[in-house]
Amino acid sequence: MRALPSPLSEFGSSVSAEIEMRACVLREPGRPVSVETVRLQAPQRGEVLVRVAAAGVCHSDLHLADGSLGAGRWPMVLGHEGAGIVEAVGGDVDGLAPGDHVAFCFVPSCGCCEACRSGRRTLCGPAAANGAAGTLLDGSSRLWAADGTVLQHGLMVACFAEFAVVPAGGAIPIPHDVPLWQAALLGCGVVTGIGAVTRAAGVRIGERVCVIGCGGVGLQVIAGARLAGAAMIVAVDRRPQQLEHALRRGATHAIDPAATDPAAEVRAITAGGVDYAFEVVGTPPTIRAAWDALRPGGTAIVVGLAPAGVEVSLPAIEFLSEKAIKGSYYGSADPAEVFPGLLELVRSGRLELGDVVSDLIELEAVQGALQRLRRGEGERSVVILDAELAGAHAGGDAGGHARGDAGGDAGRHAGGHGER
Repeated sequence: MRALPSPLSEFGSSVSAEIEMRACVLREPGRPVSVETVRLQAPQRGEVLVRVAAAGVCHSDLHLADGSLGAGRWPMVLGHEGAGIVEAVGGDVDGLAPGDHVAFCFVPSCGCCEACRSGRRTLCGPAAANGAAGTLLDGSSRLWAADGTVLQHGLMVACFAEFAVVPAGGAIPIPHDVPLWQAALLGCGVVTGIGAVTRAAGVRIGERVCVIGCGGVGLQVIAGARLAGAAMIVAVDRRPQQLEHALRRGATHAIDPAATDPAAEVRAITAGGVDYAFEVVGTPPTIRAAWDALRPGGTAIVVGLAPAGVEVSLPAIEFLSEKAIKGSYYGSADPAEVFPGLLELVRSGRLELGDVVSDLIELEAVQGALQRLRRGEGERSVVILDAELAGAHAGGDAGGHARGDAGGDAGRHAGGHGER
């Protein structure tokens, strides 16, 4: 076994080099995840190797760790939301080169299937099948445990690791002036939340919305609604600190569902209900609350990820009022198409990324981040895999209160500053 000879080395498709690296492995649901030394094969044709700088921990990782997305999704290297620098490319890769800064996309659409041809690239059939199987687009894995066990690629990314091999479409170029610890959030939380507003719903200036669940993705929904010009944005969450953050992000009203019937309160505030209700939790009660908060003719957008087998009941008579409910997966848009616009919002200062980060952590602290998600604590935890690449001042703006346990410069700058 030999290590990659040097940073930013280019490999052809025939190279069989492997590297040893640290990665966060899910052996089976119900057991704590752990950091192991694993082997990663060099990129094959149509793939790239990325040195991971930072990776976000979101509820999809928790659902995988808990086994609630279906059987057989282990052993696996977790992580699907992250950013880094291209280290090497396989054959037939255009538009990417060693040294490029990239954010991960966990739906590298094929461009050829029926969904892709119809413009619904987040529903790409091959990407969905391989993402669920934990393989790359050729149906195989590049990851092995030290004992020889084949490991799955978490959502075709597996970025809770020092390196990741992904399909070329799973690495989207980003400008070098966007800090990678912030860019790590683009490939899931940001595109999911803002895409739900702009693509799945199409919120227009002056419309009224509510957002049920104000974790890492819900806060992005609120930012998207603000940018879209919504006249009223009602935030609903049981956690006082999340409601405060929602108001800072652009919400006009805040509701604690423990203190009142949230749907009735939304209807009272908005004089009849909202045009769009975004559900960002993934439970039957919150989905029903989104439905009940609508005005006649309004639409509920379900963004939250519900465990497999969960069902929702709605009053059929209310379809006479032309209320509607629809799902939104991964922002309902092609990430490669929407990233440039999102990045311009970031660079112009109109969209903050770091303010939703509550914790900067090391790889060994992923289990603790998953526990915080189970308890409903904090917003986004970001794993710092390479503090220098992630940004020398990572954490200086991280939500004003990021924990300083990420090590290196990232952790030092995070300390002392005051999900989905």
